Amino acid sequence: MFDTIRGILIEELTSLVPNEVGQFAEAIADRLKHRPLGILFYGSILREVDPDGILDFYVITDRPSSLNENPLASLANHILPPNVYYMEHVIGGQLLRAKVAFLSQRQFQKRSTIFTLDTTIWARFCQPVRMVWVRDNKSADHVLQAIRQCAITASCWAALLGPEEGMAIDYWHNLFAHTYAVEFRVEKKGRSHHLLQGREERYIAVLESAWQHVSLGYEIEKGGLRPLLTTSVRMKAEKNWQKIQAVGRPLNLARLVKAAFTFKDGVSYLLWKIQRHTGEKIHVSSFEKKHPILTLPLFLWRARYVRLNRKSH
Repeated sequence: MFDTIRGILIEELTSLVPNEVGQFAEAIADRLKHRPLGILFYGSILREVDPDGILDFYVITDRPSSLNENPLASLANHILPPNVYYMEHVIGGQLLRAKVAFLSQRQFQKRSTIFTLDTTIWARFCQPVRMVWVRDNKSADHVLQAIRQCAITASCWAALLGPEEGMAIDYWHNLFAHTYAVEFRVEKKGRSHHLLQGREERYIAVLESAWQHVSLGYEIEKGGLRPLLTTSVRMKAEKNWQKIQAVGRPLNLARLVKAAFTFKDGVSYLLWKIQRHTGEKIHVSSFEKKHPILTLPLFLWRARYVRLNRKSH
């Protein structure tokens, strides 16, 4: 039987990207002492080209690692992955900026399954992604398998979190609303519509193929879908999601604190990110920029206020 998800992902992973993106990925690989398995390009710039934006890369390695092979940084990546760095690279006279995350193959695989309490990986990589650098065919297969598992996990959670019946795309909207809430992300209302717009057929195909792969039965009614899930299964899923919620926000807060030590001008980046996704500006003092750890609670309170204010409107 043809693996529809695998076919979709292979086509996406191997799709062309701007030459500048590929050259940036080469520059990342060249900086590393040990060649990674692969480098993935994803995020908002993949969906919508923006020369002034920040590129998003994930570097998949053999073991927990860091940009400069610093032992302490590698230990931090082992305890609380991923390590995230800010990088700049001049290509053709143009300065490009990137956010570069490091994750080992084992960490990637562990966080791609439905048993993980960390939604960060599967929620991102169930979305379209490009493999812009790869070590060899075997490495490509390992990364492909992990991404495929992300798509399956996301599709299963989409069914488990509801609605009980609806159009296929409704399950994705509901799923992303849940993952945004868990990850302490400040997003515009309707952000999932932007993610899915123009890609509806892709997400519908992934959803139904994943349900078939895990033998999750469903009925088609008036063009909509109805997963055949018992009340007890839904209740168990809700309890498991509550555990994910309990872990998710503290986990992502801890990552923000860790990133302050590895991300150049991290506060400015976060301010840019919030404005990009909400249209709202958060003003901070020079003291707050110089002491991000000390003033982080105040910053997060402001970010939460912006998020609640957007919801109220």
